[in-house]
Amino acid sequence: MDDDKTKTFVMKGIGVSPGVIIGKAHLFNRMDIQAPFCKLSDADLIPAEIDRFLEALHESETQLLELKKKLVDSGGGMEPLYIIDVHIMIMRDQKFIDLTMQNIREMSVSAEWAVRMTLEKYQEMFDRMEDDYLRGRITDIQHVGQKIINNLACKHHAPLELPEGVVIIASDLSPADTAQLKIDKVLGFATDVGGKTSHTAIVARSMEIPAVVALKSITSAVSTNDDIIIDGSSGVVIVNPDPEIRRRYEWKKKLYEKAQDDLLDYAGLPAVTKDNHRVEIGGNIEFIEEIPSAIHHGAEGIGLYRTEFIYINRQELPDEEEHLANYRSVVGVEGLSWATIRTFDLGGDKFFPDKKSFHEMNPQLGMRAIRFCLKEKELFKVQLRAILRASVYGKLRIMFPMISGIEEIREAKSILAEVKNDLLSEGIQLGEKIETGIMIEIPSAVIIADQLAREVDFFSIGTNDLIQYTLAIDRINEQVSYLYEPLHPAVLRLIKSVVDAGHNAGIRVAMCGEMAGEPAYTMILVGMGLDELSMNPLAIPRVKKIIRGITLKAAEFLLEKVLSLSSLEEIKTFVGEEMRKRFPEDFSEISQ
Repeated sequence: MDDDKTKTFVMKGIGVSPGVIIGKAHLFNRMDIQAPFCKLSDADLIPAEIDRFLEALHESETQLLELKKKLVDSGGGMEPLYIIDVHIMIMRDQKFIDLTMQNIREMSVSAEWAVRMTLEKYQEMFDRMEDDYLRGRITDIQHVGQKIINNLACKHHAPLELPEGVVIIASDLSPADTAQLKIDKVLGFATDVGGKTSHTAIVARSMEIPAVVALKSITSAVSTNDDIIIDGSSGVVIVNPDPEIRRRYEWKKKLYEKAQDDLLDYAGLPAVTKDNHRVEIGGNIEFIEEIPSAIHHGAEGIGLYRTEFIYINRQELPDEEEHLANYRSVVGVEGLSWATIRTFDLGGDKFFPDKKSFHEMNPQLGMRAIRFCLKEKELFKVQLRAILRASVYGKLRIMFPMISGIEEIREAKSILAEVKNDLLSEGIQLGEKIETGIMIEIPSAVIIADQLAREVDFFSIGTNDLIQYTLAIDRINEQVSYLYEPLHPAVLRLIKSVVDAGHNAGIRVAMCGEMAGEPAYTMILVGMGLDELSMNPLAIPRVKKIIRGITLKAAEFLLEKVLSLSSLEEIKTFVGEEMRKRFPEDFSEISQ
């Protein structure tokens, strides 16, 4: 046996689904998306080439519908079904179809090459997006294009037969790929590309199996049947581990599984400090299919329901009834005490099915979120009507994103009141108490928070954008992304001032940014007096554990010390030491 083939080596990527597994690698060879350039020899061939494309399109959709039926019959999870629906919507997207046929006609090229040109056009468009999640959705377009090209080449995927207990190694995994796997035989995923919001990550989390993505070259470094360890918590993959490493990870696996069981014990408990200070815990979701997981992990309500996805990958705008169906699925769900619906954060660079799309130099600072809503009032009213109609089913909060000044919230409230009056005049019953709030995610909103607090029932701090705008950091710019720091003293002071302004006005203050779900920050946030923390549901048990292990007095003392420090490094060191001291089993790896 060649020693090099069994030599231990480690690869580091992004851990997107936690857990440790040890198994055998199984290389999943994706069919090559490359389509050879082929110029048609005669313009008379163009109609036939268009027919080939349309036939391949139809065949691809038929295959996905068959796969969906197979999954439904087998009782598979909702996430793969949703993703397949998204792929089918892309295949039916008239812009996608028209652009490909236009490429064939104008460039006189083969259907395969025309599809590739269309993919490149979409790639350019998605590359300009600044929202991580939306930018990551280019993989949907790519997977659809790949399937069409494969069908044009008369290639078909045979059902993948797998041995027991394998780790799937792939360049990337499309939802359809994942759905075709006999998932009960799969221990984990490791892929060359991807991110925390890629579909590989979403599906892995929904199936609760460990996954590491963005490993860059694992498909070329690993062979089928290699021994492999996946640590989805740390983002580490170990190939052909030596006996000592394997032993250590077997132990780590047992510890992780035990810790998970222990942490889930906290899911159903209230987030109450030892000195009886209560913090409400919400879950952030964007798909209604995430609600069961949110409840399972201990969400008491939905602190943030992102509604942009109702609009995405559609040819036609959703009507009021479609909106209502979505909101009805979130409001009044058994096990959840409230639902906070954020009005759509569309516009600028974000995928939008309307022809009124804006082209902007800097879309993150452009016509988006509440600005877009106030510009497209009729569109806004459709959503507000549906949200208000859903209010009759349970406690509902309406939240407006990216408010920068008093005029915006007053105008938004005026439109809301107009819509409410319209509904009442039509005899439509509404909920008795519908709270209205805003996201605080712009420094200007922080500065005038005392004035804004008089206009609304609650604040919710969106830390992702607040940090970006405060520190002037483009989060997707790798050159400066290292500066993105929630513990920056300026960020902490802004958050504290928002909490104080809200409480002085007698309104509740929540946080729904990623910072809320980071256990290392929990003591600081409790010390600030936040009334509600809303986060990725998987993070809830651990955050509850932290809250139940501290006192409010200790959290306030820690915060006081933190706010007295002037540098980020001092704060990080102090917080790290404190958390290691209080929770050594949870923060043993936190950086000094």
